[in-house]
Amino acid sequence: MKVAAILVTFLAAWHLGCLSVALVRKDTITRSIASLQDIGKKPVLRAPVPKRQKCDHWSPCPPENYAYRILSGGGRGKLAKICFEDELLISEEKGNVGRGINIAIVDYKTGKFISARFFDMWEGDHSGEMMTFIKNASQGSLLLMVTHDDGSTRLNSDARKLVEELGSNEIRNMKFRSSWAFIAAKGFKLPDNIEKEKINHSDKNKNRYGSWPAEIQIEGCIPKNLI
Repeated sequence: MKVAAILVTFLAAWHLGCLSVALVRKDTITRSIASLQDIGKKPVLRAPVPKRQKCDHWSPCPPENYAYRILSGGGRGKLAKICFEDELLISEEKGNVGRGINIAIVDYKTGKFISARFFDMWEGDHSGEMMTFIKNASQGSLLLMVTHDDGSTRLNSDARKLVEELGSNEIRNMKFRSSWAFIAAKGFKLPDNIEKEKINHSDKNKNRYGSWPAEIQIEGCIPKNLI
């Protein structure tokens, strides 16, 4: 009798187990096993995606500041860009960038884009046109300048002097295909601690793009309370 009772109990337990397996969904068992396997594992910490800043700055400008970024051309394929308050003023996308010296004018008080032009300094005499464009900029304007390809061959001494009077320390040093970027204020003074100018000369032993040096850039933040 005892043997029979044990046998009946064993068979009942076996049938109950089969019934439980049939009732529990396979994916539930799989998840349960996976959960047990995950016990003891270190959690994976994912850094948040950095927020994009104006003009692709690494860090945001303080409140009540304008953001700017000026990038020179590099070789034939990489054209110059001028960005102000996250707006491209001069770029390949806008179709207004060209060989020579590219200039964009911004109203400082409003931060609004006024106009932009490029002046070819390799073919034709455009120094006079560039001087007129700069002189016609209103007092209280920001002038953002950058080269693509060559900006010096036909740039005469009067034009260099005018840009020098705006605060450039490198315009007289510009040579054939020098990469140059510059920001100036007309009628007021920019802070001493912001990046205003940079130049990189062509050197056949160091050039990145054959006869062209590497592109350069300047960027920074301009307080809105200067005037």
